Amino acid sequence: VLTGASPHGQGEETTFAQLVADQLGVDPQDVNVVHGDTLAVPYGIGTFGSRATAVGGTAIYMATQKLRTKLTTLAAHLLGSKPADISIGRGQLTAKGGKKIPFGEVVLAAYTARNIPSGFEPGLEATHFFEPSNFTFPFGCHVCSVEVDIETGEIKIEKYVAVDDCGNVINPLLVAGQIQGGIAQGLGQAMWEEVIYNEDGQLVTGTLMDYAVPKAHFFPDFTLEHTVTPSPVNPMGVKGVGEAGTIASTPCIVNAVCDALSPLGVRHIEMPLKPERVWNAIQTAQAIPSIAAAAESPAKKIPARRRA
Repeated sequence: VLTGASPHGQGEETTFAQLVADQLGVDPQDVNVVHGDTLAVPYGIGTFGSRATAVGGTAIYMATQKLRTKLTTLAAHLLGSKPADISIGRGQLTAKGGKKIPFGEVVLAAYTARNIPSGFEPGLEATHFFEPSNFTFPFGCHVCSVEVDIETGEIKIEKYVAVDDCGNVINPLLVAGQIQGGIAQGLGQAMWEEVIYNEDGQLVTGTLMDYAVPKAHFFPDFTLEHTVTPSPVNPMGVKGVGEAGTIASTPCIVNAVCDALSPLGVRHIEMPLKPERVWNAIQTAQAIPSIAAAAESPAKKIPARRRA
């Protein structure tokens, strides 16, 4: 498979191999996916916008359909049958009545071209460009429970639940990994990551020693579920999922913290939610008479650690 949709960690090499293997009845390990090589694939605009599988994967699927047509046509000729009576199974093609021919023999016959039907183009190669008629629209709902220490401003994420819909799921493990990674990145942006310059304009968070990237032990186990609403704009019914976690997790955690502190009069906190920023928001809200009067008394009604 030569593709212009070049993944950079999402796992499309596996997804694309699965697509081809499922349609041609071969082992996914026998499918070689080549991407990012402009000598092999001169045109390709990369992967972005949660489009690699929905667009690039569909192009692969459609090209594979062309190969299926050629395979069944040639197999029918070799078996003395009709193309409509040929089924593609695991490593072989079978005609009605039980006659079979190995996948490798059909491929060899296609390239040697010694026994092919009239009008059959030798070889088994197909190219397809795919432009969807519309965007795909994945959706979901994320909910988290947080505990905020109002004396220090520290935040603890107690539980995080995400339900997403990316249409038909090709590889559940990869989808879960995309959502988990996206949630972690979004929470990192919301709670720790920040570009800081000193008074001379020098970037002081320019390395991973200074830029606060979250670590796995900062988070609870994420509870993930999904619904399936197939997309109508591609034949596989798939949607992008690469951005689902990042889009939802930032407002989810900020809203949870603001909800936890709402009895204290806090309505908004700028990201990232560092402890000092949370603490300052509490102090500011309490220092404004109108807000302090409307809020519950922390000493009487609000525990030092509040959950929401």
